[in-house]
Amino acid sequence: MRLDINLATRPYEDAREFWARWGLGVGLLGLLTVLLLVFAVRGWIHAGRDRREIAQLQLQIVERDTERAKAQAYLDMTANRSTRDQSQFLNGLIQRKAFSWTRVFEELELVMPSSLHVVSLHPALNDQNQMELEMRVVCETRAAAVELVHRMEGSRHFQGAQLVQESQSGESGAAVTASVISVYVPDSPDGSGK
Repeated sequence: MRLDINLATRPYEDAREFWARWGLGVGLLGLLTVLLLVFAVRGWIHAGRDRREIAQLQLQIVERDTERAKAQAYLDMTANRSTRDQSQFLNGLIQRKAFSWTRVFEELELVMPSSLHVVSLHPALNDQNQMELEMRVVCETRAAAVELVHRMEGSRHFQGAQLVQESQSGESGAAVTASVISVYVPDSPDGSGK
């Protein structure tokens, strides 16, 4: 048997040298691929658990919405309407009665700039049944009213403070009158503020 090897057209390649050079890199890439597959499978399994929990929570939400709709329909019945209205009226009175002027003024004292004076303070329940304070303040410059809003934003008792209206007297250097609205959050009975 005769072997014809033409090194000019098919050069000699040493496979052992190739695997010695590249074998470690290929092995590390293979190991990295296996690790990434393991992480992907674990993530898919965890995502499946999360999907099941989300589905259960959505089912509970639907059940609660159905229960709420039934209760609302029961309250909207002609025979129950007067009881519902009376209950809402009494709950509103209780919320207004729980409003503490002393606490509000103590908390306003902590955020009020020295160059600002409160002219009027009007508490009222908003659409979300939260106590909303509307204040009219007088100050020398607009900056004092803006500073009040910034200080109220930093307080845990005043949320969503906004400067809604401002006007300046006609004379130069006159006082600025501003209206500030904020939701008032009193301390809870346990003193946690929530």
